[in-house]
Amino acid sequence: MGILQTCPLNDLDMRITFLFLFCINASCLLAQANDTIPLKFIPAYGKEILHLQDSSFYSNDKDSIEISALKFYISGLELYRQGKLVWKEKDSYHLIDASDEKSLSIPMIIPNKTDYDRLAFNLGIDSATNVTGVQGGDLDPMRGMYWTWQSGYINFKLEGTSPLCNTRHHAFEFHIGGYRYPYNTLQPLSFPVSKSVAMDVYLRLNELFSALNLARTNQIMTPGKDAFFISKELKKYFNSVLEIK
Repeated sequence: MGILQTCPLNDLDMRITFLFLFCINASCLLAQANDTIPLKFIPAYGKEILHLQDSSFYSNDKDSIEISALKFYISGLELYRQGKLVWKEKDSYHLIDASDEKSLSIPMIIPNKTDYDRLAFNLGIDSATNVTGVQGGDLDPMRGMYWTWQSGYINFKLEGTSPLCNTRHHAFEFHIGGYRYPYNTLQPLSFPVSKSVAMDVYLRLNELFSALNLARTNQIMTPGKDAFFISKELKKYFNSVLEIK
């Protein structure tokens, strides 16, 4: 019976082994150097959380509202400390879709021990991205949030029914977008946040519907003055958990 002998590693094998171990160590160090902070969006009607499969709500004037679709874009995520930018997300575009629970939470990967007291982001897609044309990921037109290259992306979509709507099947449709001056519907938002409190942002749908007055306005489907007005109203009804408390 022969004796099993091991072959010594040559220089190439040693270099490959060293590179492999280096990559593993670097990955571990990088993971330790970052924190993952979940940013959660919570669509709510009064004290009730929106669930599209069970979405009947009643307003103060006894109007029955059913919501069938709620989608909006969040972009340009940033964190600040005493007015100074301390973190900015690269390629920051996220589609929030009430029908997809996973989309309601955005994992923000920030350097460990980063201090911050304010969150900032945009509601919608910036004009530069709009003129770039069709893209992938959350910006893929197949997600139902893109008009045409001339009109660009839909920043905010809200659909449903209400007896107040004098339309077919009492339907309301708000597709809010547009990036051209003077009716650019991109809206910047900023909120106080704390490392000791969950980073939750609420969309107060009951106050939004009170402002909309569905008996008078129940359909906006193109860019323009009306879409611009609604976009300015929308930003009033987003609040961080600190502001809600």
